[in-house]
Amino acid sequence: MSDRPKFDLVCPIPLQQYPRILLAHGGGGKLMQQLIQMFLAVFGTTDSIQHDAATLQLSGNKIAFTTDSYVVNPLFFPGGDIGSLAVYGTVNDLAMAGARPLYLSASFILEEGLPIETLWQVVRSMQQAAAIAKVKIVTGDTKVVDRSKGDGIYINTTGVGIIEHDLAIAPQTVKSGDLILLNGDLARHGIAVMAVREGLEFETTIESDSAPLAELVLKLLSADVEIHCLRDITRGGLASILNEIAAAARVGMEIDESLIAVNDEVQGACELLGFDPLYVANEGRFVAFIPQKHRKLALEIMRSHCPDRNAAVIGKVVEDKNYLVTLKNTIGSKRILDMLSGEQLPRIC
Repeated sequence: MSDRPKFDLVCPIPLQQYPRILLAHGGGGKLMQQLIQMFLAVFGTTDSIQHDAATLQLSGNKIAFTTDSYVVNPLFFPGGDIGSLAVYGTVNDLAMAGARPLYLSASFILEEGLPIETLWQVVRSMQQAAAIAKVKIVTGDTKVVDRSKGDGIYINTTGVGIIEHDLAIAPQTVKSGDLILLNGDLARHGIAVMAVREGLEFETTIESDSAPLAELVLKLLSADVEIHCLRDITRGGLASILNEIAAAARVGMEIDESLIAVNDEVQGACELLGFDPLYVANEGRFVAFIPQKHRKLALEIMRSHCPDRNAAVIGKVVEDKNYLVTLKNTIGSKRILDMLSGEQLPRIC
Protein backbone atom coordinates (compact mmCIF):
# COMPACT_ATOMS: atom_id res chain seq x y z
CA MET A 1 0.00 0.00 0.00
CA SER A 2 1.42 3.34 -1.07
CA ASP A 3 2.05 6.05 1.53
CA ARG A 4 1.87 8.78 -1.08
CA PRO A 5 -0.83 11.40 -0.38
CA LYS A 6 -3.86 11.30 -2.64
CA PHE A 7 -4.95 14.44 -4.44
CA ASP A 8 -8.34 15.16 -5.90
CA LEU A 9 -8.00 18.62 -7.40
CA VAL A 10 -9.82 20.10 -10.37
CA CYS A 11 -7.93 22.73 -12.36
CA PRO A 12 -9.92 26.00 -12.18
CA ILE A 13 -8.69 27.11 -15.62
CA PRO A 14 -11.11 26.11 -18.44
CA LEU A 15 -8.61 23.93 -20.30
CA GLN A 16 -10.76 23.40 -23.38
CA GLN A 17 -11.03 27.16 -23.88
CA TYR A 18 -7.44 28.02 -22.89
CA PRO A 19 -5.20 24.97 -23.40
CA ARG A 20 -2.05 27.14 -23.52
CA ILE A 21 -0.78 30.18 -21.64
CA LEU A 22 -1.53 33.53 -23.30
CA LEU A 23 0.00 36.95 -22.64
CA ALA A 24 -3.38 37.85 -21.17
CA HIS A 25 -2.79 35.34 -18.35
CA GLY A 26 -0.21 37.78 -16.97
CA GLY A 27 -2.23 40.93 -17.54
CA GLY A 28 -4.08 41.48 -14.29
CA GLY A 29 -7.55 40.65 -15.58
CA LYS A 30 -9.93 37.69 -15.44
CA LEU A 31 -7.52 35.22 -17.05
CA MET A 32 -4.80 36.03 -14.53
CA GLN A 33 -7.30 35.53 -11.72
CA GLN A 34 -8.06 32.06 -13.10
CA LEU A 35 -4.34 31.32 -13.16
CA ILE A 36 -3.98 32.44 -9.54
CA GLN A 37 -6.88 30.19 -8.57
CA MET A 38 -4.98 27.23 -10.01
CA PHE A 39 -1.99 27.98 -7.79
CA LEU A 40 -4.22 28.55 -4.76
CA ALA A 41 -5.94 25.22 -5.36
CA VAL A 42 -2.57 23.49 -4.96
CA PHE A 43 -0.53 25.71 -2.64
CA GLY A 44 -3.20 27.64 -0.74
CA THR A 45 -4.62 27.00 2.71
CA THR A 46 -7.99 27.69 4.28
CA ASP A 47 -6.73 31.06 5.51
CA SER A 48 -5.08 32.13 2.25
CA ILE A 49 -5.96 35.66 1.19
CA GLN A 50 -5.18 37.29 -2.12
CA HIS A 51 -3.03 40.21 -1.08
CA ASP A 52 0.24 41.81 -2.19
CA ALA A 53 2.21 40.13 0.61
CA ALA A 54 1.79 37.25 3.03
CA THR A 55 1.62 38.12 6.73
CA LEU A 56 3.51 35.66 8.95
CA GLN A 57 4.41 35.20 12.61
CA LEU A 58 8.12 34.53 13.10
CA SER A 59 9.71 34.24 16.54
CA GLY A 60 7.19 36.61 18.06
CA ASN A 61 7.49 39.14 15.25
CA LYS A 62 4.86 39.86 12.62
CA ILE A 63 6.44 40.07 9.20
CA ALA A 64 5.36 40.55 5.58
CA PHE A 65 6.84 38.38 2.85
CA THR A 66 6.44 38.85 -0.91
CA THR A 67 8.03 38.00 -4.24
CA ASP A 68 7.67 39.38 -7.76
CA SER A 69 9.25 39.01 -11.19
CA TYR A 70 9.90 41.76 -13.72
CA VAL A 71 9.89 41.26 -17.48
CA VAL A 72 9.30 44.82 -18.72
CA ASN A 73 9.96 45.60 -22.36
CA PRO A 74 11.84 47.90 -23.04
CA LEU A 75 14.37 47.68 -20.21
CA PHE A 76 14.68 51.48 -19.98
CA PHE A 77 11.81 53.97 -20.19
CA PRO A 78 11.21 57.61 -19.16
CA GLY A 79 11.12 57.77 -15.37
CA GLY A 80 12.66 54.37 -14.68
CA ASP A 81 14.04 51.04 -15.84
CA ILE A 82 13.70 47.35 -14.99
CA GLY A 83 16.18 47.71 -12.10
CA SER A 84 14.44 50.48 -10.15
CA LEU A 85 11.09 48.91 -11.01
CA ALA A 86 12.16 45.59 -9.46
CA VAL A 87 13.05 47.33 -6.21
CA TYR A 88 10.09 49.69 -5.98
CA GLY A 89 7.56 47.05 -7.04
CA THR A 90 8.52 44.65 -4.26
CA VAL A 91 8.91 47.42 -1.67
CA ASN A 92 5.41 48.60 -2.58
CA ASP A 93 3.93 45.13 -2.15
CA LEU A 94 5.34 45.04 1.39
CA ALA A 95 3.97 48.53 2.04
CA MET A 96 0.50 47.44 0.96
CA ALA A 97 0.55 44.96 3.85
CA GLY A 98 1.37 47.86 6.18
CA ALA A 99 4.96 46.67 6.62
CA ARG A 100 8.24 48.55 6.94
CA PRO A 101 10.39 47.07 4.12
CA LEU A 102 13.79 45.82 5.30
CA TYR A 103 15.48 43.30 2.99
CA LEU A 104 15.34 42.19 -0.63
CA SER A 105 16.82 39.36 -2.65
CA ALA A 106 17.62 39.88 -6.33
CA SER A 107 17.80 37.09 -8.91
CA PHE A 108 18.76 37.72 -12.53
CA ILE A 109 18.04 35.67 -15.64
CA LEU A 110 20.39 37.04 -18.28
CA GLU A 111 20.35 36.38 -22.00
CA GLU A 112 23.58 35.44 -23.76
CA GLY A 113 24.83 38.48 -25.69
CA LEU A 114 23.50 41.08 -23.25
CA PRO A 115 25.98 44.01 -23.11
CA ILE A 116 27.73 44.15 -19.74
CA GLU A 117 27.24 47.93 -19.82
CA THR A 118 23.47 47.41 -19.89
CA LEU A 119 23.64 45.06 -16.91
CA TRP A 120 25.83 47.56 -15.04
CA GLN A 121 23.28 50.34 -15.61
CA VAL A 122 20.48 48.13 -14.30
CA VAL A 123 22.44 47.04 -11.22
CA ARG A 124 23.44 50.62 -10.41
CA SER A 125 19.81 51.69 -10.77
CA MET A 126 18.79 48.97 -8.31
CA GLN A 127 21.41 50.17 -5.85
CA GLN A 128 20.14 53.75 -6.04
CA ALA A 129 16.50 52.67 -5.77
CA ALA A 130 17.26 50.54 -2.71
CA ALA A 131 18.93 53.52 -1.03
CA ILE A 132 15.89 55.72 -1.76
CA ALA A 133 13.49 53.03 -0.49
CA LYS A 134 15.68 52.39 2.60
CA VAL A 135 16.07 48.65 2.02
CA LYS A 136 19.10 46.39 1.67
CA ILE A 137 19.65 43.84 -1.10
CA VAL A 138 21.23 41.00 0.86
CA THR A 139 21.20 37.90 -1.36
CA GLY A 140 20.57 36.80 -4.93
CA ASP A 141 21.22 34.47 -7.83
CA THR A 142 22.25 34.61 -11.49
CA LYS A 143 21.38 32.35 -14.42
CA VAL A 144 22.27 32.75 -18.10
CA VAL A 145 20.07 31.39 -20.90
CA ASP A 146 20.72 30.92 -24.61
CA ARG A 147 20.66 33.85 -27.00
CA SER A 148 17.09 34.87 -27.97
CA LYS A 149 15.67 32.94 -24.99
CA GLY A 150 15.62 35.61 -22.30
CA ASP A 151 14.69 39.02 -23.73
CA GLY A 152 17.78 40.66 -22.26
CA ILE A 153 17.10 40.57 -18.52
CA TYR A 154 14.43 39.15 -16.24
CA ILE A 155 14.64 40.03 -12.55
CA ASN A 156 12.99 38.43 -9.53
CA THR A 157 13.00 40.23 -6.19
CA THR A 158 11.74 38.85 -2.89
CA GLY A 159 11.13 41.16 0.04
CA VAL A 160 10.79 40.94 3.81
CA GLY A 161 9.37 43.65 6.04
CA ILE A 162 8.27 44.03 9.64
CA ILE A 163 4.72 44.92 10.71
CA GLU A 164 4.73 47.29 13.67
CA HIS A 165 0.99 47.72 14.27
CA ASP A 166 -2.07 45.63 15.13
CA LEU A 167 -4.24 46.49 12.13
CA ALA A 168 -5.45 43.73 9.82
CA ILE A 169 -4.82 45.38 6.45
CA ALA A 170 -6.40 43.09 3.87
CA PRO A 171 -9.26 43.02 1.33
CA GLN A 172 -11.48 41.08 3.72
CA THR A 173 -11.38 43.98 6.21
CA VAL A 174 -13.06 46.42 3.80
CA LYS A 175 -16.62 47.26 4.86
CA SER A 176 -19.61 49.21 3.62
CA GLY A 177 -19.20 52.93 4.28
CA ASP A 178 -15.42 52.97 3.79
CA LEU A 179 -13.99 55.76 1.65
CA ILE A 180 -11.66 54.99 -1.25
CA LEU A 181 -8.60 57.25 -1.44
CA LEU A 182 -6.28 57.45 -4.46
CA ASN A 183 -2.83 58.99 -4.00
CA GLY A 184 -2.38 60.52 -7.46
CA ASP A 185 -3.03 60.63 -11.21
CA LEU A 186 -3.37 57.46 -13.27
CA ALA A 187 -1.88 55.63 -16.25
CA ARG A 188 1.51 57.31 -16.64
CA HIS A 189 3.60 54.14 -16.29
CA GLY A 190 1.77 52.11 -18.90
CA ILE A 191 1.73 54.93 -21.44
CA ALA A 192 5.42 55.79 -20.81
CA VAL A 193 6.44 52.19 -21.52
CA MET A 194 4.11 51.90 -24.51
CA ALA A 195 5.44 55.11 -26.08
CA VAL A 196 9.05 53.87 -26.01
CA ARG A 197 8.13 50.37 -27.14
CA GLU A 198 6.19 51.56 -30.16
CA GLY A 199 8.39 54.57 -30.99
CA LEU A 200 5.60 57.06 -30.35
CA GLU A 201 6.40 60.74 -29.94
CA PHE A 202 4.23 63.22 -28.09
CA GLU A 203 4.65 66.95 -27.56
CA THR A 204 6.02 66.27 -24.08
CA THR A 205 7.73 63.18 -22.71
CA ILE A 206 5.39 61.11 -20.53
CA GLU A 207 7.30 59.74 -17.56
CA SER A 208 6.45 56.68 -15.50
CA ASP A 209 5.13 57.26 -11.99
CA SER A 210 7.41 54.47 -10.67
CA ALA A 211 8.21 55.30 -7.02
CA PRO A 212 8.40 53.70 -3.56
CA LEU A 213 5.24 54.02 -1.44
CA ALA A 214 6.34 52.74 1.96
CA GLU A 215 7.24 56.12 3.45
CA LEU A 216 3.77 57.53 2.77
CA VAL A 217 2.04 54.41 4.12
CA LEU A 218 4.15 54.50 7.28
CA LYS A 219 3.21 58.17 7.78
CA LEU A 220 -0.48 57.25 7.62
CA LEU A 221 0.04 54.45 10.11
CA SER A 222 2.10 56.58 12.51
CA ALA A 223 -0.74 59.14 12.51
CA ASP A 224 -3.13 56.35 13.64
CA VAL A 225 -5.19 56.42 10.44
CA GLU A 226 -7.41 53.34 10.58
CA ILE A 227 -6.52 51.62 7.32
CA HIS A 228 -8.71 48.68 6.33
CA CYS A 229 -6.98 47.82 3.05
CA LEU A 230 -4.23 49.06 0.73
CA ARG A 231 -3.53 48.01 -2.85
CA ASP A 232 -1.04 49.36 -5.35
CA ILE A 233 -2.45 49.85 -8.82
CA THR A 234 -0.29 47.83 -11.20
CA ARG A 235 -1.37 45.33 -13.87
CA GLY A 236 -5.01 45.70 -14.85
CA GLY A 237 -5.20 49.26 -13.55
CA LEU A 238 -7.59 50.80 -11.05
CA ALA A 239 -10.67 49.04 -12.41
CA SER A 240 -9.20 45.55 -12.00
CA ILE A 241 -7.92 45.98 -8.45
CA LEU A 242 -11.23 47.49 -7.30
CA ASN A 243 -13.05 44.48 -8.70
CA GLU A 244 -10.64 42.11 -6.95
CA ILE A 245 -11.17 43.79 -3.59
CA ALA A 246 -14.94 44.06 -4.03
CA ALA A 247 -15.18 40.32 -4.67
CA ALA A 248 -12.90 39.46 -1.73
CA ALA A 249 -14.77 41.76 0.68
CA ARG A 250 -18.23 40.88 -0.75
CA VAL A 251 -19.17 44.53 -1.20
CA GLY A 252 -19.88 46.96 -4.00
CA MET A 253 -18.11 50.20 -4.85
CA GLU A 254 -19.23 53.50 -6.34
CA ILE A 255 -16.55 55.58 -8.08
CA ASP A 256 -16.78 59.17 -9.39
CA GLU A 257 -14.81 59.64 -12.60
CA SER A 258 -14.60 63.43 -12.13
CA LEU A 259 -12.49 62.89 -8.98
CA ILE A 260 -9.88 60.71 -10.72
CA ALA A 261 -6.90 62.70 -12.00
CA VAL A 262 -5.37 61.84 -15.38
CA ASN A 263 -2.59 63.97 -16.86
CA ASP A 264 -3.70 65.80 -20.04
CA GLU A 265 -0.90 64.28 -22.14
CA VAL A 266 -1.70 60.82 -20.80
CA GLN A 267 -5.41 61.28 -21.50
CA GLY A 268 -4.61 62.38 -25.04
CA ALA A 269 -2.33 59.41 -25.59
CA CYS A 270 -5.00 57.03 -24.28
CA GLU A 271 -7.60 58.51 -26.62
CA LEU A 272 -5.19 58.28 -29.56
CA LEU A 273 -4.32 54.64 -28.83
CA GLY A 274 -7.80 53.52 -27.77
CA PHE A 275 -6.90 52.78 -24.13
CA ASP A 276 -8.97 53.42 -21.02
CA PRO A 277 -6.73 54.96 -18.31
CA LEU A 278 -8.74 53.14 -15.65
CA TYR A 279 -7.26 49.86 -16.94
CA VAL A 280 -3.68 51.06 -17.57
CA ALA A 281 -0.91 50.00 -15.15
CA ASN A 282 0.77 52.30 -12.65
CA GLU A 283 3.87 51.80 -10.47
CA GLY A 284 3.54 54.56 -7.88
CA ARG A 285 -0.17 54.71 -7.17
CA PHE A 286 -2.33 52.99 -4.57
CA VAL A 287 -5.80 53.05 -3.10
CA ALA A 288 -6.53 53.11 0.63
CA PHE A 289 -9.80 52.06 2.22
CA ILE A 290 -10.49 53.99 5.43
CA PRO A 291 -13.50 54.98 7.57
CA GLN A 292 -15.14 58.36 7.00
CA LYS A 293 -13.83 59.75 10.31
CA HIS A 294 -10.23 59.69 9.07
CA ARG A 295 -10.88 61.36 5.70
CA LYS A 296 -9.41 64.78 6.53
CA LEU A 297 -6.30 63.47 8.26
CA ALA A 298 -5.48 60.91 5.56
CA LEU A 299 -5.86 63.45 2.75
CA GLU A 300 -3.71 66.00 4.57
CA ILE A 301 -0.91 63.45 4.95
CA MET A 302 -1.14 62.31 1.32
CA ARG A 303 -1.18 65.83 -0.06
CA SER A 304 1.64 67.09 2.14
CA HIS A 305 3.80 64.09 1.20
CA CYS A 306 3.24 64.54 -2.55
CA PRO A 307 1.56 67.91 -3.19
CA ASP A 308 1.67 67.54 -7.00
CA ARG A 309 -0.05 64.15 -7.28
CA ASN A 310 -3.72 65.11 -6.80
CA ALA A 311 -4.59 62.76 -3.94
CA ALA A 312 -8.36 62.52 -3.57
CA VAL A 313 -11.33 60.54 -2.28
CA ILE A 314 -12.65 58.93 -5.47
CA GLY A 315 -15.56 56.89 -4.13
CA LYS A 316 -17.01 54.74 -1.40
CA VAL A 317 -17.81 51.17 -0.49
CA VAL A 318 -21.49 50.16 -0.50
CA GLU A 319 -23.54 47.07 0.21
CA ASP A 320 -24.14 45.09 -2.99
CA LYS A 321 -24.86 41.37 -3.16
CA ASN A 322 -23.47 41.29 -6.71
CA TYR A 323 -20.13 42.90 -5.69
CA LEU A 324 -20.30 45.41 -8.56
CA VAL A 325 -18.00 48.37 -9.11
CA THR A 326 -19.89 51.23 -10.77
CA LEU A 327 -18.53 54.44 -12.26
CA LYS A 328 -20.38 57.74 -12.43
CA ASN A 329 -19.04 59.66 -15.42
CA THR A 330 -18.66 63.40 -15.91
CA ILE A 331 -22.22 63.80 -17.25
CA GLY A 332 -23.79 61.96 -14.32
CA SER A 333 -24.65 58.60 -15.91
CA LYS A 334 -23.42 55.32 -14.41
CA ARG A 335 -21.86 52.19 -15.87
CA ILE A 336 -20.45 48.97 -14.50
CA LEU A 337 -16.68 49.03 -14.30
CA ASP A 338 -15.89 45.40 -15.04
CA MET A 339 -12.59 43.52 -15.08
CA LEU A 340 -11.01 42.92 -18.48
CA SER A 341 -10.05 39.42 -19.60
CA GLY A 342 -6.41 40.45 -20.00
CA GLU A 343 -4.27 43.58 -20.13
CA GLN A 344 -4.44 46.40 -22.64
CA LEU A 345 -0.64 46.72 -22.42
CA PRO A 346 1.30 43.48 -21.79
CA ARG A 347 4.89 43.34 -20.49
CA ILE A 348 4.81 46.64 -18.58
CA CYS A 349 6.26 45.36 -15.28
